[in-house]
Amino acid sequence: MKIAILGTRGIPSNYGGFETFAEQLAVRLVDRGHQVTVYCRSHYISSRLKEYKGVRLIVLPTIKHKYLDTVVHTFISIFHCLFHDYQIVLICNGVNALCSFIPRLRGQKVIINVDGLERQRKKWNRLGKLVYMISEWLVTFLPDAIVSDSLFIQKYYRDRYNKASTYIAYGGDLGEVVRDGKVNKYKLEKNRYILFVGRLEPENNAHLVQKAFINLKTDLKLVFLGDAPYGKKYIDKLKEIQDNRILFLGAIYGEDYRQLLDDCYFSVRASEVGGTHPALLEAMGYGKCVLVSDNPQNRETAGSACMLFRLKDKNDLKTKLQYLIDNPSIVKEYGEKAKERIAKYYTWDKVTDAYERLFKNV
Repeated sequence: MKIAILGTRGIPSNYGGFETFAEQLAVRLVDRGHQVTVYCRSHYISSRLKEYKGVRLIVLPTIKHKYLDTVVHTFISIFHCLFHDYQIVLICNGVNALCSFIPRLRGQKVIINVDGLERQRKKWNRLGKLVYMISEWLVTFLPDAIVSDSLFIQKYYRDRYNKASTYIAYGGDLGEVVRDGKVNKYKLEKNRYILFVGRLEPENNAHLVQKAFINLKTDLKLVFLGDAPYGKKYIDKLKEIQDNRILFLGAIYGEDYRQLLDDCYFSVRASEVGGTHPALLEAMGYGKCVLVSDNPQNRETAGSACMLFRLKDKNDLKTKLQYLIDNPSIVKEYGEKAKERIAKYYTWDKVTDAYERLFKNV
């Protein structure tokens, strides 16, 4: 099949969940004999890069603005699709629903991965939330099919809009890094730090993790990996708190990221919204104990393989951070269960199988 993937910043992944998804899916589809094109944004991917691991890359411009970046680039990409013979157009992010009918006029089949309940993110103003709410409705009838990345999101669309969707989670392959036990570049010792991975935005609650950590009795470090292109004010506020155990390393990808993940003592995630979180799956795939906020999406992904803390409850988070710090055997036990859960339900090959079936069906 000839497949186009758009709505992300592009590959190779250098930002977040959708980009990781696009890279992992596209490369595997190419390995299975399909022709795959990924549309990329010019301020993330160099226009000189034409191909990545057999995936064709089309780099197009957009308006680099918090509210326009995604929708403008997707709109331009969709018109570019009209001049190519793609059979499948896979669009990431439900906000792109408005223009999803256009490729259908040419006979191309359109699928949207809606992601989580984006309108709940605190970064959007009232207009942004309204746009996402309208997009939720449009996505129920403009594309040929929609994908929910969690059973919680699938139920939401069924209950609110009486719309069936195909459930396909994100993946998190079993990771292993063979090294000398140190990340020399960052001078962090193996098992001597707790790792937070995610965009530094309010709904991911980095501030909650920071406040819970500062009064703990430990000499472990707390390492934040992540950034947010439009979140400077929030990030600056995080960095105002002075504690030499807390490090902000920014957004890190590739081998450095894998090494940092492999060497951490355990990982913590405190997100409020979204569907299946790729960073959670990645940590579980590396056999890491993850302390994760208790909401329906995270509970669904974690099962009994992660420790949960009450959503937005700083005291419960603090208590459980201290408990894991003091009990290495529990940390190891959760890590082993996490890896088993990924192997059973969430490998990228299983995700690719599901998308390949969906593409053939539509």
